[in-house]
Amino acid sequence: MAKARAGAAVDTAAEIRGWCLGRLPDGWFTVPPEVTVDREEITVVGQLPPATGEPAGAGKGGGTAGEAEAGALAAGRSRRFREQTREERIGIAREAERRFGRKVSWGVLTEGRKVMFTTLSVPVMTRLRQPERRVLDTLVDAGVARSRSDALAWCVRLVGEHEDSWLSALRDALRQVEQVRAEGPRS
Repeated sequence: MAKARAGAAVDTAAEIRGWCLGRLPDGWFTVPPEVTVDREEITVVGQLPPATGEPAGAGKGGGTAGEAEAGALAAGRSRRFREQTREERIGIAREAERRFGRKVSWGVLTEGRKVMFTTLSVPVMTRLRQPERRVLDTLVDAGVARSRSDALAWCVRLVGEHEDSWLSALRDALRQVEQVRAEGPRS
């Protein structure tokens, strides 16, 4: 039973990503958006087309004024996208929530900045966003920790030392384990 569930989780994440990429309207983003899935949430982050104008001071050393204007430009562009797509995003999110049993969060990349405008915060020991929950779930799924609480304590002890490279290698190994399980004999 655990084997079937683990394989289904991998299939479900791929299915969710495919569904989201197929369901989103053409023209919203310049490239296919990043769709991240965990147990509770689907996060869709897309790249907006570049602004037609350049912030004051850009390319001239910019400085604080250029950075401030670039930040304001990113905030304004993301706000415009959020307002213009609100009804359609809500419809897509409701459809995905019914189909996959997960909340949908949205964000954009614009002017070199990531702007999230809806996110889910799930209580574990504290409120964690999706990237932090994915770290904990990877450790639990790999058997490094018994629970999210144990995984969180483990992470606190080792934070910063091996985070990116080690977790990437662990996720790759888990994908390989799932692939081998899927190819193995059925009981």
